[in-house]
Amino acid sequence: MLSKSQIQFIKSLKLKKFREEHQLFIAEGKKLVNELITSTIKVRQIYATSDFFRTTKIDASIERFEIKESELERISSLTSPNEVLAVCEIPTCQLNMDSLKDKLTLVLEDIKDPGNLGTIIRIADWFGIETIICSEQTAELYNPKVIQATMGSVSRVQVYYMDLPAFFNNQSENAGNDNPQKIYGALLEGDNIYTQPLSANGFIVIGNESKGISENLLPCITHKINIPSFSHFNSSGGEAESLNAAVATSIICSEFRRRKF
Repeated sequence: MLSKSQIQFIKSLKLKKFREEHQLFIAEGKKLVNELITSTIKVRQIYATSDFFRTTKIDASIERFEIKESELERISSLTSPNEVLAVCEIPTCQLNMDSLKDKLTLVLEDIKDPGNLGTIIRIADWFGIETIICSEQTAELYNPKVIQATMGSVSRVQVYYMDLPAFFNNQSENAGNDNPQKIYGALLEGDNIYTQPLSANGFIVIGNESKGISENLLPCITHKINIPSFSHFNSSGGEAESLNAAVATSIICSEFRRRKF
C-alpha cells in the first residue's frame, strides 16, 4: 500500500520546480516504461500492478512497488492509467558541437504545446535524427505530457535547450568559411521544398505554432523553405491556413530523407 508521503512525492513530480529540485521525472504506461527500462535512462522506482511485474523483467537495481489499480489512479496523470508508473532520473549530457557536422539536426523555436514537442521528438526518432536543439522558451522536455507523447523516443533523441542566435553564431564560427552548414527555416514565404536542393546534413528550424520563426532568428536562416498548399484543388474554394508544427516537421523530415535514396 502506498504511503501518504509516497503519493505526495510522486504527485509533486508533475510540477517543473520539483522535477528540477529532485532531478527526476515520471513516465507512465507499459510500452513507454518498457522502453525506458532497456534504455540508458536510469529508472529509479516502478509502481505497478501485479500484471505488469508478472510479464516484465526488471533489473534488481530498480525499486519495485506492487500497487492496486485504485492506487495507480491516485498517482497517475493519465485519464486511463495503464499498469505502471516509473520514476526516472533526468540525465545530464553535454552537447558535442562537432557531432552535428555530418548530421541532420532539428531546431525548435518556442514550441509551446507539450504534445507537439513530444510528437516532434518521436518524428525525429523515426527519421533517424539524433539531436534536437530547443530555444529556452520551448516546452520543458520532462513535462509528463511531453514524455507520454514521445512514446519512448525520449530515450533515443538528445534534446538541448539554449539561446538559438548564440548557438548558430557559435556553430558558424566553429565551421569556418570552408564548409558552413546550411540552416533551413520553415517559412510561409519560403521556396517550395519539393523543388529545392536539400542537403543530407544541416539544421531544420521549426518556429512557434502561431508566430513562426521570430525576427530575431531570421538572420540565421540561410535557406527558406515552404510546404506548398494544394487547397486550390478543393472544390469548396476554402483553403487551410497552416499546418500543425508537428505535422509540418514530419513532412519536411520525410522530404529530406527521401532525397537520400
